[in-house]
Amino acid sequence: MTHAQVKEAEARMQKGIESFKHELSRIRTGRAHPSLLEHIRLDYYGTETPLTQVANITVSDARTLTVTPWEKRMIPAIEKAIISGDLGLNPATSGEIIRIPLPPLNEERRKELIKVVRAEAENARISIRNARRDANGALKEDLKNNSITEDEEHRLMADIQKLTDRFVSEVDKMLTAKETELMAV
Repeated sequence: MTHAQVKEAEARMQKGIESFKHELSRIRTGRAHPSLLEHIRLDYYGTETPLTQVANITVSDARTLTVTPWEKRMIPAIEKAIISGDLGLNPATSGEIIRIPLPPLNEERRKELIKVVRAEAENARISIRNARRDANGALKEDLKNNSITEDEEHRLMADIQKLTDRFVSEVDKMLTAKETELMAV
């Protein structure tokens, strides 16, 4: 039973890492990538729909995304959704294709993005530490109920701490890599 608590803590910590990876993928680095538009949603016949379900998003060159809607009449709605998406992007339509040039990042914007990345990293660390706290609390409860011995409790808490250290160092590595990527010109 207690070994299951260690596995559960590991699963929760892994979810924290996955969430952090997803947040990092949304922060642009100056290079075009289709995932920049994944969170954009638009009104598709009265339903909030992700952009990826109404159009094909491709990279035409290092600084340009191309959006090809499956229905020509969706072009104005897609443009409006991209403009209101808080990415600072200005789509340009040519026929049935929407081109989105990515402006180069200036030094000030890069520093702002690094602050955002650091805040996301701290949120991931907090999530990991919360999983540790909950698992340790469950172990203490098991000890109180006499379902485990003190030695088992200490061993399992040490295992949970090792997991915590491993996942926090993974967050730190991802943070360093993203900061390096953002500062590269």
